[in-house]
Amino acid sequence: MAFPGATAERSDASYVVVGAPLDVSTTFQPGARFGPRRIRHFSVAFEDYDRRTGARFSDLGVHDHGDVHAWDDAPEYVAYLEGVLSDAVRDGAVPLLLGGEHTVTVAGVEAVEPAVYVCLDAHLDLRSEFDGNEWSHATVTRHALEVADEAVILGARTGSKEEWERADREDVTVVPPEEVSGWKPTFDGPAYLSVDVDGADPSVAPGTGTMEPFGLSAREIREVVRAVAPACGGFDIVEVNDRDDGQAAALGGKLLREFVYAHAVERR
Repeated sequence: MAFPGATAERSDASYVVVGAPLDVSTTFQPGARFGPRRIRHFSVAFEDYDRRTGARFSDLGVHDHGDVHAWDDAPEYVAYLEGVLSDAVRDGAVPLLLGGEHTVTVAGVEAVEPAVYVCLDAHLDLRSEFDGNEWSHATVTRHALEVADEAVILGARTGSKEEWERADREDVTVVPPEEVSGWKPTFDGPAYLSVDVDGADPSVAPGTGTMEPFGLSAREIREVVRAVAPACGGFDIVEVNDRDDGQAAALGGKLLREFVYAHAVERR
């Protein structure tokens, strides 16, 4: 099924939804391969009309490309996925990526080539490798910094000693959970926004692979998405799996819609 309200033809699209069900390096509870399908499914009940912006989602030029079938070679898959997303960017559309494990974000960052990489995440993801795997989902921010000039990590509350030392460098800003509600972006962009659903507290979104307590509320994440969206050339929601009753997927679908509403208002 297509993402609900994604009714635009590809040639007319301002936004292109792409599913990326990669699930090869999850380190605790697998199932991120089901994320794109579940996000679409649990978005069915959402109203088309948004009172805050006065817009209808189905009028905003969203097209659903469908899923890019995943295989077990992560760097090869990311390179192929980057090509799909770059096609959307070249056509003047904003890619909206549904993961899948967080590794797929690298394709979005490479396609958009932002100056600033912004992510909501419980983890720093600044490792150069994890268990010998340089393409683990725990290395995403490190890879993003090979493209972007700086990274802003919102809601991070865990990482190795080496990751925290890397985060102390000038090109990384970490905003702890207790400070996110007061945070405002200080950049003009272009930016890329990635939402790892484990940035939310597990009580809000238990359907994810590596839950970490003491996280963000749904409203706090929504406010970040609304604030950052106007500066963004791409967006993703990742690490949703099938191990809850739809809470994580529903949050992911709603955040995608919030991104589009906020971005489209600015574009108008």
